[in-house]
Amino acid sequence: MMISEREREPFAAGLPFGAGDSLDPLRRDCDLTELTGDLLDVLVVGGGATGAGAALDAASRGLTTALLEGGDLASGTSSNSSRLLHGGVRYLEQMEFGLVREALHERGLLQDLAPHLVQRMSFLYPLTHRVWERGYVGAGLTLYDALAGIGDRHGFRRHRHLTHRALLREAPQLRRDAAVGALAYDDGHVDDARLVTALARTAAREGATVLTRVRVSALASRSGHTVATCEDLLTGTEFTVRARRVVLATGPWSGLTQQMLGDQQVGVRASKGVHLVVSRERLRLDSALIARTPHSVLFLIPTGDVVLVGTTDTPWEIGPGPVLPTGADVRYLLDQANQWLSDPLTKDDVLGVYAGLRPLVDQPDRNSTTAISREHVVKEVAPGVVVVVGGKLTTYRIMAKDAVDAVVRGLPKVRPSVTEHLGLVGSNGYAQAWARRDSAAVAAGLPVTVVERLARRYGADYPALLVMGRRDPELLEPVPGTPSLLAAEVLYAARHEAAMTVDDVLRRRSRAGLETADGGVSAAPHVARLLAGALGRTASWAAEQAGNYTHAAEVTHSALDTSADAELVPLLADLAGRWSGAA
Repeated sequence: MMISEREREPFAAGLPFGAGDSLDPLRRDCDLTELTGDLLDVLVVGGGATGAGAALDAASRGLTTALLEGGDLASGTSSNSSRLLHGGVRYLEQMEFGLVREALHERGLLQDLAPHLVQRMSFLYPLTHRVWERGYVGAGLTLYDALAGIGDRHGFRRHRHLTHRALLREAPQLRRDAAVGALAYDDGHVDDARLVTALARTAAREGATVLTRVRVSALASRSGHTVATCEDLLTGTEFTVRARRVVLATGPWSGLTQQMLGDQQVGVRASKGVHLVVSRERLRLDSALIARTPHSVLFLIPTGDVVLVGTTDTPWEIGPGPVLPTGADVRYLLDQANQWLSDPLTKDDVLGVYAGLRPLVDQPDRNSTTAISREHVVKEVAPGVVVVVGGKLTTYRIMAKDAVDAVVRGLPKVRPSVTEHLGLVGSNGYAQAWARRDSAAVAAGLPVTVVERLARRYGADYPALLVMGRRDPELLEPVPGTPSLLAAEVLYAARHEAAMTVDDVLRRRSRAGLETADGGVSAAPHVARLLAGALGRTASWAAEQAGNYTHAAEVTHSALDTSADAELVPLLADLAGRWSGAA
């Protein structure tokens, strides 16, 4: 059954399809036609944070720009992070002062560029030694404050010393004998996937063409430009795109995209990071916790209704593509977390598990991925083609700027980057929209907590979703099976945010698929039906979509019975066969 005309009405009632910042599937065919006819200034391959940032940087300089992504926006590394904007306290021990200073500057800047997506978060660093450790860690955090320029307008506070009693008041869930005290400091939190969506929409606002489900299969240098052979994964149609300059921002796939040009000049080593998702009712934390582990660091990060427990940092030898957690990963994280908790977590407390790959610049002299620098590299790998790899989510804007600076050398009259002053979609008027949240909630008949969640997700644009509810109040009801996702959000994601599959909606435009006990399976048929109506698809397409999502959830659950990455290979092959998920 297609979506009803009543459900379709809110779109006809004033929501701006085809508007500058809208990633509207209805203009996809037109965008593809224009791409095949024009010689672009800049083609960006890869739709993660760095790629979307590069498309925004290039387009805002007045360059004709296109972004092509083989999957969904943020479908790789950029939706599977710890969701932190931070300088990296542990990098101080590695003497990476420049990296930390740069990241801390970007942390504060992003609070200006996307105030709805970035929040200040208090961290607790528990101490297990009474004298030397407090002085050692305190000195490091004093330097961290200095590098950040604490005392500026961004609201991040200086670090604080906590006694044992004060620590237990802050985090009563901790074991009384786990620490002798703590230091507290501030860092930033962001929804990584929604940040990428905002970047892509802002790039579109600045004139970039943004297309997902378009795979670049070959690159060839020609006189003065590069030809990219592409495949539209929705139709199977092949076409070519010509561009004066090309930015490869393909993360873990960087080795493969470089090989299209004949050689891999920048080596990439992948590190797997796994996170568990636990209900905040089960683990009541108001402050995050960071502690050392034998192989990485432990994070307990409260966000919304859940707490993230992470992370691992282990070599991934299987290659780019889907990535899954193992049962051993889950046990390791539970063991590390339970060293600090008075009421230990079990696997039954885990709502969801997700895994992603960090694309690290290969350093042959470093045996461990934890020892590899998080610095980024930008290198010209063919005439007019640069690869950008490494770095971290916090510094995506610098990585994007450096990549565009490098690739446009030789083009006439290219102006400098302006992204340091360019607010993202949803930021303009956000303070006023936030101030009106109580009256907006009353007018819409919603709890103010729901409107606050919408405001933090969509910024100043959240009233557009409430307008949809005026025409059909059912659109402001939660999708059955997931209390944190409204029906209107599914339609908005399809028509404004390039969402094409159930997975796009439940795992990236929202996090409902990670925050419900069944992984969003019971919500999948309802989301699929809403998507079918918004995208003009059939009932059989919706059924296939729900089936694909359910199957992927079953495969992920099966992965938790494994003990090593090598055992995941057949499961990964199964997932890869359904990768585009938008047939």
